[in-house]
Amino acid sequence: MSTETDTGSAQTPAKKKFEFPGAVTMLAIVTILVWVAALFIPAGRFGVDVDGSPVPGSFETVTSPLSFWERIQQLILSPVNGLYGVQDSITGFVDTDNIGRLFGSVGVVLFIMALGAFISVSFATRSLETAVSQLATKLSDKGWLLITVIMVLFSLLGSTMGFSVETFGFYALLIPLMTALGYDRMVAATMIILGALVGNMASTVNPFSIGVASGEAGVSIGDGIVLRVILWIVLTAVAVVFVLRYAAKVKKDPSKSLVGFDIADAEDEEPAEPVDIDGKLTGTQKLVLLITGLTFGLMIFSVIPWSSIFGATTGPAEYDAYHVTATEPYWFELNWWFPQLAMLFILAAVLVGIVAKMGEKKIVSLITRGAGDMVGPAIVILLARGVSVIMTNTETLDTILNAMEQLVSGASAGVFAILVMLVNIPLAFLIPSSSGHATLAMPLLAPLGDFAGVSRALVITAFQMGHGLMLMVAPTNVVVVGGLAMAKVGYDKFLRFVWPLLLINFVIVVVVIGAAAVFE
Repeated sequence: MSTETDTGSAQTPAKKKFEFPGAVTMLAIVTILVWVAALFIPAGRFGVDVDGSPVPGSFETVTSPLSFWERIQQLILSPVNGLYGVQDSITGFVDTDNIGRLFGSVGVVLFIMALGAFISVSFATRSLETAVSQLATKLSDKGWLLITVIMVLFSLLGSTMGFSVETFGFYALLIPLMTALGYDRMVAATMIILGALVGNMASTVNPFSIGVASGEAGVSIGDGIVLRVILWIVLTAVAVVFVLRYAAKVKKDPSKSLVGFDIADAEDEEPAEPVDIDGKLTGTQKLVLLITGLTFGLMIFSVIPWSSIFGATTGPAEYDAYHVTATEPYWFELNWWFPQLAMLFILAAVLVGIVAKMGEKKIVSLITRGAGDMVGPAIVILLARGVSVIMTNTETLDTILNAMEQLVSGASAGVFAILVMLVNIPLAFLIPSSSGHATLAMPLLAPLGDFAGVSRALVITAFQMGHGLMLMVAPTNVVVVGGLAMAKVGYDKFLRFVWPLLLINFVIVVVVIGAAAVFE
């Protein structure tokens, strides 16, 4: 009887449960959808002034620069252009054979692969795991404090200097710590992602968003700072409480976790040995931890644009490719960016290997393996950048900008301010770079604000709120998709987690921005 039942059930195929596609597949789908949409959006072009900014009212439809076959080529080559495409300084076209400025994300890719190399070597010493286990024991009942401090710190750095992709360096440190404290990977991922991105959304003196936007609008970076500080305090507090609430829930009842607690990597070649939490750090391990701390401290110090923050200087700046600010740096500024940061971690990896007396072959093997572990996040990042390449090369971005300009034109003060925030939400999906977004949008929106009776400073704040809202979930934002890939958290699970926070933030921003426009 039981044999027949077993046989019958064995012959009945199990119903396959739907699984949300992985990050690579999802971004491939997004790329195709954007490419299809670009087929139906007419090409257009704004006239530009001497600084290269679009001139309001100068938009005209143009013949598409690409044939259908060339559009197919753009789709196929978008990942390659997303990696190391170069934008022509005259035509703006992105291709690998151009002479101009780097448009692709090869710098970010190289950075996270170098980071992977450092993680591999340093983890082989077991120093971080031992330290994390001991710290987890000491903080067993104070995990909430650690989450709060890290989120507020990342938010402050994001608000003042655009701290975002630099967070990639902290996943290796914080994921083991948070899981040791009884939290899941969602807590570790969201405290990093939301901490930095809420700060970027509520930028106060960030030279790469507020600074560029202020320069394009012709106002001081300090104009509107009181409102932006209030928004930063409120939005950061809401984000911290939101993450803490989930963290407390999953620590009390692990079944409430959206991602589960099975963090073993099926691709690991060999299982990790358990760490003795009562064991003391050796002298070598302490030295490795010192090198690790100094490396991350130097990374943060080297990328902060001190002169732009304290000097509150507006003007053109380039964040994604060059990390160039609008003012002369102070004498102590290093002004490093991805090339220097990549070599910082490679050299630190070699130094750790030498200190730990690993030998040349083991050091090289660990560096190679660690860099290879980051290939998945690297593919996600270059695919996300490839979407922007398609919109740029089909010359459809200006058409979208023109539609945005027509939509907000003629609205009342309160409605105009809210519309500015709304129309910049979808635009941020196509232009994740805050400096690039500000350069394109602000020359069109700032003059319209004058007619609506809305100050240019408030237009800038509304623009930044819309841009920041989208960046918190945009699959084209490397901070989100790259961070989730490194934390091994599914994008669908992240969306389930974050959508209530997005709704709360949206309501807060609409109320504050609308009221500010009416009463200013």
